[in-house]
Formats: sequence, structure tokens, C-alpha cells
Amino acid sequence: MILLTGYKGFIGSHFQNYFETEGEHDVIGIDTDNAWKFLSKFNGWENVDLIIHNGAISSTTEKNWVKIAHYNQSFTAHLLSHAIEHKIPVKYASSASVYGNQTKECRKINPLNQYAISKLIIDYYVLDNLDRFESIQGFRYFNVYGTGEDHKGDQASPVSKFTKQIRETGKLKLFEGSDKFYRDFVCVNDIVNIVLNNDAPSGIYDIGTGKPMSFQRVAELVAKKEGGEIEMIPFPDHLKGKYQDYTCADMEWLNYRLKTLEDYLSPES
Repeated sequence: MILLTGYKGFIGSHFQNYFETEGEHDVIGIDTDNAWKFLSKFNGWENVDLIIHNGAISSTTEKNWVKIAHYNQSFTAHLLSHAIEHKIPVKYASSASVYGNQTKECRKINPLNQYAISKLIIDYYVLDNLDRFESIQGFRYFNVYGTGEDHKGDQASPVSKFTKQIRETGKLKLFEGSDKFYRDFVCVNDIVNIVLNNDAPSGIYDIGTGKPMSFQRVAELVAKKEGGEIEMIPFPDHLKGKYQDYTCADMEWLNYRLKTLEDYLSPES
């Protein structure tokens, strides 16, 4: 049996679809709204073979610290305590947001918002207790894109937002200065494949392509593919100082190269 949290979310739903297609596992899906209720009532821990924990308050602009801590920290800590007690392997979602403002020359932990801090606290807990787990892997997802993002609104990847805007209006809106903001974009299907099919030991790992791309370049690729135009708009005040300039995954732990956004958006793809 597999416990899958966040199964209704963007990334979690892709794990759910994978297991439904494979048809070899019994999966219990847990959504964020019912997460605590599930923990209080579930008594079949001895039958659980794997926990995949993707559920969280995922908004990087959420400012309600009590809400973030309740789900992202307290629930996760309680879930992990059951994993330790019953020797259940765990694979959980961390976030590249813990790195804050990376540069090509400097890679350090520097969370810029409350969401990132909540993820980092759990990472530190896991690293401090690594030897207590049967097996545990945390994955710092970089900028994930793919099908099924419509419900995310402003939290959707620029690929999805730009595509939707062009199809609805013929134009996409791009922040001024977007040629200076770089992200490591990774396809959600690759996330699922790597998380479920790797032989790395317990630890915390990046998942990205290792090939950052500017938002400007993403806009150009989408505009070309969809036959639309680019409209420049002012950079929002509420994101100033809270917006990463550069992200790049360290993928040396994985022995193969992932497709980049350029690969997926090329005319041949």
C-alpha cells in the first residue's frame, strides 16, 4: 500500500495517474484539507510500503504563518514520526525555494519567503534524523511545469500561464527585466519518473535539468510555438526582494540528462 499526500494537486495528481496506469499498487490519496483527519483515524500503518508526501500549502506568497506551519511543518513531522515508528520508506517534496537568490558563482541556503522557510525546517529535521528512517529521500523540486496546472492561477508555471494567455488573448504578459531572471524548468513527468525510479541512498536531492533559462526566453519560445505576441508589463512591487534571480539544480547525483524546456517546446517535439 502507498500513501500519497497532495494527490489532488498538480504534482500529486501526476503520481496518482502513474499508479492508476501501472495498476500494481493500492494507493490511498490524502488531500491537504483532510490530512489531519486522516492521521487521527488511520490505523493501518503496518500495511504501508511507501509514503509519497507532496501535500502542502504551496503558495510562495502565503503570509499566514500559522496556516503554513500547521500543514507544512506539523503535519509533515507527525507523518514522518509514523514512518520512523513503522519503518516505512518516504519520498517527500522539498523545494528549490530554500536556496533563495542563487548565482552562477554562489549556491547557498537563503529562503526568501515563509513557504521556503517551512520546507527548509523539514529538510533540517530530516537531515538531523536520517539514521532513524528505514529510507527517506527529499527532493528539492525546481520550477515544475506540465499538464494539469489550470487550477493554480498565478502559481502556475510561466509555460502554462503564457500559453493560456496567448490562446485567450493572442498575447502573453511578461515582466520588464525578465531577461535577467533565470529558472531551472523541469517537466512534471520527469519529476515522477526520477522520484519513483532512482537508486540513490537516503538524503535530499535537487530535481531540475541543470540548464537554467530566462523568463524572456520562455516567453519567446511559447510565443513562437503558439503564434502570439509578447506584451511587457511593470514588475510587481509585492515581488521585489522576494523573487529569485537565478536557480540551477545540481544534478550530479543522477546519471542521465533530462530534457530541457527548449527540447519540449521545439517544433519537433
